[in-house]
Amino acid sequence: MSQETKEIKEAMTQDASAAVRPDYEGEIVGIIKGNLSPKVMLSRLEDYHGNDIARAMEALSLNERKKLYRVCTVDMLADTFEYIDEESAGVYLDEMDIQKAARVISELETDTAADVLHEINKEKRSLLIELLNPEIRDDIRLIASFDDDEIGSRMTTNFISIRENLTIKEAMKELIRQAKQNDNISTLFTVDEHDEFYGAVDLKDLITADSTDSLEDLTTTSFPYVYANESIDDCIEKLKEYGEDFVPVLDNGNRLLGVITAQSVIEVVDDEMGEDYARLAGLIAEEDLNEPLADSMRKRLPWLIILLGLGIAVSGVVGIFESVVAQLTLIMAFQSLILDMAGNVGTQSLAVTIRMLTDENLIFRRKLHLVIKEMKVGFFNGTLLSAVSVVLIGLYIMLFKQKAAVFSFAVSGCIGVSLVLAMLISSAVGTLIPLFFKRIKIDPAVASGPLITTINDLVAVVTYYGISKILLIDILGFAG
Repeated sequence: MSQETKEIKEAMTQDASAAVRPDYEGEIVGIIKGNLSPKVMLSRLEDYHGNDIARAMEALSLNERKKLYRVCTVDMLADTFEYIDEESAGVYLDEMDIQKAARVISELETDTAADVLHEINKEKRSLLIELLNPEIRDDIRLIASFDDDEIGSRMTTNFISIRENLTIKEAMKELIRQAKQNDNISTLFTVDEHDEFYGAVDLKDLITADSTDSLEDLTTTSFPYVYANESIDDCIEKLKEYGEDFVPVLDNGNRLLGVITAQSVIEVVDDEMGEDYARLAGLIAEEDLNEPLADSMRKRLPWLIILLGLGIAVSGVVGIFESVVAQLTLIMAFQSLILDMAGNVGTQSLAVTIRMLTDENLIFRRKLHLVIKEMKVGFFNGTLLSAVSVVLIGLYIMLFKQKAAVFSFAVSGCIGVSLVLAMLISSAVGTLIPLFFKRIKIDPAVASGPLITTINDLVAVVTYYGISKILLIDILGFAG
């Protein structure tokens, strides 16, 4: 292949790569840094998605962001702010002219607006709230009244609500009237004369209905709903199960307060997964990339201190079997195999158990069934893996360590038995410990992960060296 052909091919590859993933953020930064007139700049920026503009803002200086705030319309900025995390959004709004900032907040989803306002200093927050439309102000205060762990804190008041006794024609007029302020119109929610939730109507069904049809016939009265003061943990499964674009949120009097959007559901699930990962890693809370070193250390230290003590205990147990290791040094080489497999099985059982514990109605019989099932899985998986290990490790010791066949397969047999027992016990430990923590009202995800890992190390060490002493030294006499 000639050099010219190579250069052409490389250029085509680069062009293809660029076509696959355009650098929208770079293009946006270039537009803002340029000398275009405000009108032309706005026209260019209108071609980009709000998410791309949000990403580009991170690469802009303070003066360049202020330039962006002046050029963009309120609607564009509001669309962009929906894709910015609350902390950064608070910083950006603080940089903006207060009048425009108030108009941007007015256009945000009410749950987003409440979260963003929380990140702004108290003095400016009060000024911004006073500049808001009274109706929007009341909606934001309503959402802010719920705790962060309540589903009401994630709802929005951007929805269409109509009376359940309207005619089709009246319902269409009401839809058109409310659509000027609320753009979540794919599902309409019906309420009775006391504003109590009645059901839901699909927009398509309403549009295609004849004027002689009854709104009652179009209404789904079995539509899923949640209560505003329910915990997010309790609501997640219901929200995921139904997969609706909007799920109504009610107060304790069954009155319709707001809706949870599909985007909010995704954010809630993502946040909960992040928290669960943090807890399973032994952290007391999620960490942020920019948080101070001392805060990160404070989040990690508590469990590390406890686990240090347990780790010393494990080392002490290993010391008890020092005489076994002195007489059969070869078995040290396979310790990590037992430890790793026990840890892996325990973690798998933990994951299954944590998932099952999301069901608050899990009865004792099902818990017992879960423990037995996990132990069966651990036992049979351990049996299969131990059979493979006995053959492979026996051949390895015989061929590469030049040991007699009897000795080689005695050691591999000991490893196989240890593997079965360690995996069986680790399955039980990985299931019973989170069940125990749940019973005593401690979040099982917080304590289970690191603790199970350390306990399974202890189980594996005792099992492996204990069986090695009994089988290889006491029974078969392979000492020395």
